[in-house]
Amino acid sequence: MSSTPTPHIGAQIGDIADKVIMAGDPLRAKFMAEKYLDSPIQFNNVRGMLGFTGFYKGKRVSVMGHGMGIPSIGIYTYELFNFYGVKKIIRTGSAGAYHPDLNLGDIVIGIGACTDSNYAAQYNLPGVFSPTADFAMARAAVEKAESMSVEYKVGNILSSDVFYGDDGERWKQWQKMGVLAVEMEAAALYMNAARSGNQALCICTISDSLVHGTACSAEQRQTSFTNMMEIAFDII
Repeated sequence: MSSTPTPHIGAQIGDIADKVIMAGDPLRAKFMAEKYLDSPIQFNNVRGMLGFTGFYKGKRVSVMGHGMGIPSIGIYTYELFNFYGVKKIIRTGSAGAYHPDLNLGDIVIGIGACTDSNYAAQYNLPGVFSPTADFAMARAAVEKAESMSVEYKVGNILSSDVFYGDDGERWKQWQKMGVLAVEMEAAALYMNAARSGNQALCICTISDSLVHGTACSAEQRQTSFTNMMEIAFDII
């Protein structure tokens, strides 16, 4: 495949900026476009995966949904990096806390993404690949979070293929290795960025805690994680 539109993105070359902020929920992407972008224009509605391009403080930026799980974000970010000339992607997501000091609404900057997925097998590497964020983007996110005086942690996150796990205590095995939180997409994003020679970062807001048994509502997940969004827009 070498042409656009793709089977999953209905945009033409030039419709998408070279900097993209993504969210699992396409309605969160719509919320971000309406809240933060000047003159947003919708470029995608294929499969309901909304995408918009506009301007943030003079910078041309796109926002788009990526769906749930590694297979979904793997497709969308591959196409953005390889077919649409995108150079930077920030995933803004929700995550479940493994660390006892993380509370609802806190920010996690995923410098590395552990995974139980088999996504890396396609590369036929002679060992285990460690998916990592772009350091410059991670550093910029830390600096912005500190300027906003928001609670944050930087470290490893887990990109899991399983939401409803058969072993309800398995998360503790990741916790003992210092993994901060669990989400479902960052590892594939980081691998696609590495393979295509581009930059990526995952910033998550804690939406629930496996340690404390607390959780946000679906509406809060969609519209209230604005600290994470402001960090992403300012550093992209």
